[in-house]
Amino acid sequence: MTTPEILQRIQNAKPLDFSSIFNQSIDLFKKVWVQGLITVLLNMLLAIPLVMIIYIPLIFMGVMDSINSAVAESNGYAAANGPELGPLAMIGMFVIYSIVAVAMSTLALGLRSAFYRICKLKDFDEMGKEDYFYFFKRQYLSKTFLVAITSMGIALLATLLCFLPLIYAIVPLSYVYVVYAFNPDMSLSDIFKLSFELGNKKWLLTFGLLIFCGLLAGIVGFILCFVGVYVTQSFSYLPPYLIYKDVVGFDEESTLPKLEEQN
Repeated sequence: MTTPEILQRIQNAKPLDFSSIFNQSIDLFKKVWVQGLITVLLNMLLAIPLVMIIYIPLIFMGVMDSINSAVAESNGYAAANGPELGPLAMIGMFVIYSIVAVAMSTLALGLRSAFYRICKLKDFDEMGKEDYFYFFKRQYLSKTFLVAITSMGIALLATLLCFLPLIYAIVPLSYVYVVYAFNPDMSLSDIFKLSFELGNKKWLLTFGLLIFCGLLAGIVGFILCFVGVYVTQSFSYLPPYLIYKDVVGFDEESTLPKLEEQN
């Protein structure tokens, strides 16, 4: 499916019903909650080494500060108030933090986009491989990185513009995962063009569903002794997929490569 064809479908989209999409989200969640849980856990487990890259230097600095304070007190000097970072150290920490943030964003994008492909398999009862690392393969890794860093840049820019634009940008950015999932060979500019076009067209509906489903997933997860949050988290991912399905639909030849191409 080409970009002009998708744009035409978005522009000619009929109104969608909030309750209908919500009920479809519940029905689909019953089919994919296990896959959603796996996606969330994979994201957490793979993010731990990235987070440790930030915390290990901080822990080391804290230990060194404690040692220096103990030495100073034993020699009769007042302990320092805390460690002071030099300019080079601050620049280094900023670079490390930026690299880790981009890596975590890339990880989240790749896993959630793969989850949407799995949702389609379950939704249409299709046969296929549940490949959670589909977008980390060699042919898509660089595109996944570029899509993730562009999304980060848009979110950062929206945040710097007094935060309110971020509320608007949340909806179009939520469609980036879906558009990329089913159109991975599309250009970077077209992916974001379609995401913002669909987000603008269905902004209020999508925003309401994201808030409502997110709150519901959090409440149910809280009732299930907190651990349930990991089970219900993927429920909030489903409305953008279902809206994309109703508005754009799927082109079998372009969205789901043959199984042998995935392996």
